[in-house]
Amino acid sequence: MENIDIARILAQFEIEGAVKEVMPLGNGLINDTYRVVTDGDAPDYVLQRINNAIFQDVDLLQHNIEVVTAHVRRKLEACNADDIDRRVLQFVKARDGKTYYRDEADRYWRVMVYIPETITNEAVTPESAHDCGKAFGNFEKMLVDVPEPLGETIPDFHNMELRMSQLREAVANNAAGRLDEVRDIVEELERDADEMCKAERLYREGKLPKRICHCDTKVNNMLFDQQGQVLCVIDLDTVMPSFVFSDYGDFLRTGANFTAEDDPDLSHVGFNEEIFKAFTTGYLESAREFLTPIEVEMLPYAVALFPFMQCVRFLADYINGDTYYKIKYPTHNLDRTRNQLALYRDVRRHDQMMAAFICSLQ
Repeated sequence: MENIDIARILAQFEIEGAVKEVMPLGNGLINDTYRVVTDGDAPDYVLQRINNAIFQDVDLLQHNIEVVTAHVRRKLEACNADDIDRRVLQFVKARDGKTYYRDEADRYWRVMVYIPETITNEAVTPESAHDCGKAFGNFEKMLVDVPEPLGETIPDFHNMELRMSQLREAVANNAAGRLDEVRDIVEELERDADEMCKAERLYREGKLPKRICHCDTKVNNMLFDQQGQVLCVIDLDTVMPSFVFSDYGDFLRTGANFTAEDDPDLSHVGFNEEIFKAFTTGYLESAREFLTPIEVEMLPYAVALFPFMQCVRFLADYINGDTYYKIKYPTHNLDRTRNQLALYRDVRRHDQMMAAFICSLQ
């Protein structure tokens, strides 16, 4: 634990009971997370170090989370939901009244009540895809009337215009001298760039709304009970204003690819129609009542947008010399690029199928 005085950090929070044990929890890539086991009847807790290199405005980050969790709790109470404490995250206040603590080394910490008897999933099945779609759609639905504005915890996180601008800058600089070997990919992406950037244009024209979205919709970002039913959405650091495409399209980018995003064997890459149909059915069951016609019409665009965007980001990093994403071997980012481009191509071959299926659900 990097010689960090965990006991001293926990002492800054208003937790109940005596600490019995602290152990690493999960495999998150952004934040360091620990389970805190207490004696007796006191609840266990989750201690998390916030990665303020990525989330640079911790006040904004925690404000967003506090507003969202309080609003979700009110919605659950209003509909007399069962077991509310297991259906929404609960943060413990530090002794200064904030929901985080900044230590002497400028590390930021927060504590949540541990939700017992839960499981997380890594694999996506048609059954879990349906439940995830319904849960993420319901999460957005509960937040359509959040009473105060939220900020962007990662500004322009899913802004396709910005991502194309970053790629073009990488191409212009050619810092690692790799442009010649990927010029054909750059040209293919440029051919579709204008179409893929249409969400930002429609937003500026007032035709497409932004909503409060999760923006990191993976199956392992929700908790299930022991019977496999969704309890709650977790990992709320990226909850912020965005297009609903961020939640719908990004889940399918990973969940509906037959293989991992860095699989170098492109024969494994493909768009899983069964997962698409299951997730879409669940999503529209809960989100249909608040989505506008243009949002529904553009859902196939969202499915294509996210492998396209991720391809652009991987390619820009490869051209820059691998300065952003961690790599395991020299062509890792190039393999990721080709993988996501292959997925994008296959998604586009399903355009008509997706549109017809979505139409059939209305």
